Amino acid sequence: MKLFLQALAWLMLCAAAPVFAEPPDSVQATYDVYKNGLRVEIRETYTRDQDRYTLSSVWTPVGLLAMLKPERILIDSNGLVGKQGLQPLLLNHRRELDEGKNSRAEFDWNGKQLTLIHQAQRTVVALPVGTQDRLSAMYQFMFLSLQNADTLDFPMTNGSKLDHYRYAITRDQTIKVPAGEFKAIYLDSQAKPGESRTEIWLATQYHNLPCKIIITEANGDQFTQLLSKLDIR
Repeated sequence: MKLFLQALAWLMLCAAAPVFAEPPDSVQATYDVYKNGLRVEIRETYTRDQDRYTLSSVWTPVGLLAMLKPERILIDSNGLVGKQGLQPLLLNHRRELDEGKNSRAEFDWNGKQLTLIHQAQRTVVALPVGTQDRLSAMYQFMFLSLQNADTLDFPMTNGSKLDHYRYAITRDQTIKVPAGEFKAIYLDSQAKPGESRTEIWLATQYHNLPCKIIITEANGDQFTQLLSKLDIR
């Protein structure tokens, strides 16, 4: 009887444990971004081909902003897919009308070096394990199990600098965005006074893809990004 009860308890534990679906090979996501009454549309595409991935993000101004500054921002990331998820090799961040603000990050994992190219300046820094770029970071969540974690730490580069990010994790959230209502995990950078704060809601039923992001700058200005369309294959 004791062995039977132990086996039954094991089966119940296995049944209660979360099951994580294999990350998809293709994601197409559209976001609406709002700041100071102005709007930008973001169209992102993630594609995996065996052990390689490619990511593209196109930022297009809408409405009044399109009249004031009709410039698209193009962000591309590509690299490897392994047991730990995405391992970027190259990030390109380009502006159609202001090439002086372009940036680029080159990842040398064998040499453990990260080369940052911004405004014609080239800087080489040490490459920490697990470093993501600003685009791959949003899709790396697909490969992470956050159900039992209280915090999340990782280094990230935007092509001009390398920063370390730390988020507190809150589970069992519900968030409503234009694409629908989602169960979510909430990430909060818990900024100190005078620092910018980042909040991210990850759709747990859709591979932990971001469905809402709010960045509150030190001066109080807010950048809000909302998922409006999602196609996963």
